[in-house]
Amino acid sequence: MKYLGLDLGTTTLGIAKNDELGIVHIYENFTFEPGNFKKARIHLNEVIKKEKIEKIVIGLPLQLDGQEGKRAISTKRFINDYLNEFDHIEVIYQDERYTTIEAKERLTAYGYKKEKIEKLIDAMSAVIILEDFLRKESNNGR
Repeated sequence: MKYLGLDLGTTTLGIAKNDELGIVHIYENFTFEPGNFKKARIHLNEVIKKEKIEKIVIGLPLQLDGQEGKRAISTKRFINDYLNEFDHIEVIYQDERYTTIEAKERLTAYGYKKEKIEKLIDAMSAVIILEDFLRKESNNGR
C-alpha cells in the first residue's frame, strides 16, 4: 500500500513516502506563504495523483496532556478542506508529539548543519510519523 506521511506547519508541509519495500523516505519539504494552506492542499493533491497514493497519515499535534489544541484543530481543518476540495482519500491521524525532537536528533546524527536541519525538519518529522504508523500496523498484524 502506498502511503504519504505529512507534517503540517504554518509555512511548510513535510512529506514522506514509503517505497515498495516499506522503507520510508523524505519526499519533500513544501514551503508556502503564511496562511496559504490552499496552496499546500493543491500541492498535496498533485503529489497524491502523481504517486498514486492510497492513504495519508498526518501528524496530529496533540498537547502534552493528549488534548487537541489550536494546532490539532488547524490540522483537522486542513484535512477537511482538502477532502471537500479534492477526491476522497483515507486519512489517518497519528500522534506527532516529540517527532520534531526526534527529527532534529536524527538529522544532527546524520551530520547536517543547523541551516539544513531547519529546511528538512518537517519532512523528517513526516518520515517519523509514517514510520511510527507503519510499525504500529505491522505489530497489529494487519
